[in-house]
Amino acid sequence: MDITLVTEGTYPHSFGGVSVWCDQLVRGMPEHAFNVLAITASGSEPVVWDLPGHVTAESVPMWGPPGGRPPSGGLARRFEKLCRAFLHAILAPSGPEAEVFPHILRGLFEFGREADLQAAMRMEGPVRWLMDEWGSRKEEYERIGVRPSVHDALTTIDLLEHQLRPLMRPAPVGDVTHAVSNGIPVLPGLAAKWTYQTPLCLTEHGIYLRERYIGFGRSPYAWPVKAALLGFMRLLCSAGYRAADLVTPSNLYNQRWQIRCGADPENMETVYNGVDPDAFPAAGAEPAVPTISWAGRVDPIKDLETLIRAFALVAEHMPQARLRMFGGTPKGGEKYRTRCEALAADLGVADRAVFEGRVDDIRDAYAAGSVVVLSSISEGFPYTLIEAMTCGRATVATNVGGVTEAVGDTGLVVPPRDPEAMAAACLKLLGDEVTRRRLGHAARDRALEYFTVDRAVDAFRAIYAGLAGPGPSGTRPAEARLA
Repeated sequence: MDITLVTEGTYPHSFGGVSVWCDQLVRGMPEHAFNVLAITASGSEPVVWDLPGHVTAESVPMWGPPGGRPPSGGLARRFEKLCRAFLHAILAPSGPEAEVFPHILRGLFEFGREADLQAAMRMEGPVRWLMDEWGSRKEEYERIGVRPSVHDALTTIDLLEHQLRPLMRPAPVGDVTHAVSNGIPVLPGLAAKWTYQTPLCLTEHGIYLRERYIGFGRSPYAWPVKAALLGFMRLLCSAGYRAADLVTPSNLYNQRWQIRCGADPENMETVYNGVDPDAFPAAGAEPAVPTISWAGRVDPIKDLETLIRAFALVAEHMPQARLRMFGGTPKGGEKYRTRCEALAADLGVADRAVFEGRVDDIRDAYAAGSVVVLSSISEGFPYTLIEAMTCGRATVATNVGGVTEAVGDTGLVVPPRDPEAMAAACLKLLGDEVTRRRLGHAARDRALEYFTVDRAVDAFRAIYAGLAGPGPSGTRPAEARLA
């Protein structure tokens, strides 16, 4: 089969848990051809993964110079009707607009096949129409002390235009479209479904909408901009769940969120992430001094500030303890890392809490710790946790996503954003070698029994076959197969 795999900000242009999952998936099924549609910022990002011969990759940039000619005449009037409906919907995402929104999106996609949707979005009209919509809600905004400005409208339309860019390209051709996230990566899948009736599989490792709400809480945009963009994301994610032929959550925690956000519980299959046991043998001897190890990308969602605060509390009781943090800092995350380093200095532990950068072999990061900690405020089914478990290390992890499903009774789970609880759990394990070793052995046994890559790949092999139907051409009509 020909599988279109849609990613955003991950494989094959960056490292991390989702990228590992994508690489496992494509390498595990060499009998299929995979075309990765990678939604990126500029399109100039380097490919950092060594792609197998049956895998191709194509960048779908969301940023770059505008171009094209705005519509006129009948096309302009048609666009105004569509755009006004689009803006009205995203400003009232909890009403009946959830039912209408997929039809509006399809209308914008079909308009883009006849005219330049990007140029249309950059006309004066969308800004004026958004101000009209805000004006119709004047009393509502006045009650909360908000007055949307023209600058807010310009910012909102600019950001919406960029987020719609994956919808402005031709629909991908394949037997199955597999979106590796909800939200923006669903747009090419919707286009393929509208154009060729291509089945859509949707996998979420973290709940996309929830993470957007968390992320926008720290964004510099004014409230009207945030509200409009989150309204768009809310409706888009709902459309993704409804359109998917199968939703494949990576854990039961995600499944509950997805059902609440509009997914059909009868149309879901949970597939846990897995690791290659041969790549993660038992880690062996512990470091000479009590050491907490952390691995991941340096990002606010990983909440390294809570980890550093927890370590400072550990260091008060155990001065010889060390915190080693392994992982790269993605572009745009430099300020966050600087903030974390400043926090460590303020707490007097900068000499013992060290950023090590990316490590060539992630096993070294787990072996470096007596205890491996996951401090995230949002996760799906985290690879770092099941990798550390497979290596036989005891873990302390925040109760987010599928963490409790992964750990079971083989590690300690603490509330997120609670440095005192995290410090207490770390001190308990660092101070009790017998418990630490017992939990480490139990964690490895659990990972080997439930969370192997072969189980995950076999599940998706069956899912692809079921979605595409009999024969390698599946549901694609003849004109699509010849495109």
